Amino acid sequence: MHDFVVVGAGPAGSRFARRAAEAGHDVVAFEQGEVGEPLACSGHVSTDIWDFTPEGARERLLQNEVYGARFHTGGPDSDAYRFHKESVISNVIDRVGLDRTLADAARAAGADVREGHTVVGVSEDRDGVTVEVRGPDGVATHRGRMVAGCDGPTSRVRRELGLPEPGELLHGVLGFTEEPDSEDFVDVHLTVPQFFAWRIPRGDAGAEYGLGVAADSADARERFEAFTEAYGVETERRCSGLIPVGPPSRVTGRRSLLIGDAAAQTKPFTGGGIRYGMTAADHAARVVDPTDPGTLGDYERAWRADLRQEIRLGHAVRAGYSLPEPLQRAGMALFEGEIGVHMDRPTSLFSREQLAALLR
Repeated sequence: MHDFVVVGAGPAGSRFARRAAEAGHDVVAFEQGEVGEPLACSGHVSTDIWDFTPEGARERLLQNEVYGARFHTGGPDSDAYRFHKESVISNVIDRVGLDRTLADAARAAGADVREGHTVVGVSEDRDGVTVEVRGPDGVATHRGRMVAGCDGPTSRVRRELGLPEPGELLHGVLGFTEEPDSEDFVDVHLTVPQFFAWRIPRGDAGAEYGLGVAADSADARERFEAFTEAYGVETERRCSGLIPVGPPSRVTGRRSLLIGDAAAQTKPFTGGGIRYGMTAADHAARVVDPTDPGTLGDYERAWRADLRQEIRLGHAVRAGYSLPEPLQRAGMALFEGEIGVHMDRPTSLFSREQLAALLR
């Protein structure tokens, strides 16, 4: 019997598999396709990402360094409000390469990471969990003491075990151009209802264009076409995916836990969840004992204590996207210029660094 059966080998799943294996647990992880494919997530991340990767990852994965952002209430030609730092704010990375690097780190730690294996059934009982997996040789049954659902916004583990759904789902659309773009500012457009559109320079890899809309919106494609047309570009590659926002009241079951997008451990104001998911994975690997279901409550308390305030303030930041344009402009004009905030931590809006930047 495995200690942990991990479903999904994205950043959260691979991070948990690695840390649990390093703690001496028997871990098997299943990824339904090839790790990192298909791409459905932006590669714009905070510099904290390197705290979660093996040595040498930055040199392999870094595509560009970002020093600031231009916020628009209209299209590319509209007035922009610039926010910047003297030091690097964020990085643009090879997103597929990140997933593969994290999965390889889990394997190096002793976890059995299997690609091309689709979980088709999950159940839990008093003594453990039963996970049915369809692989190259057919369907096989695996037993574990616990199952970790790291399988994204439409989590099979969450559905099979009847765990609560995220508060909201958004539909994200991404497109890429191949012309090198080493600019050090990203562009954010507050032109999409309840969310935003973006342009991210990716160095020699080109540029990323994207937007997010409500999951039930019927005009995502049309909005994306209009957005890229306004920039005068045609994207050569496209992808899309769901973005969960708002963690449910409970992300654990009798012998199960959700981590990452499956638990909606994301930033409400950007939809990004790489760092939040891996932070929660570290908490889970640290406090959950697979032989003691009572420790699942420790996981619930640990990750919420760490991320609750950031997520709450993130919802407040996002509310600003729907304010009338005159109020948006007034607010951005007030804070425009040098900033001291961290892109993953809304609480940094009240930090000494931000106060000092405002005074300057």
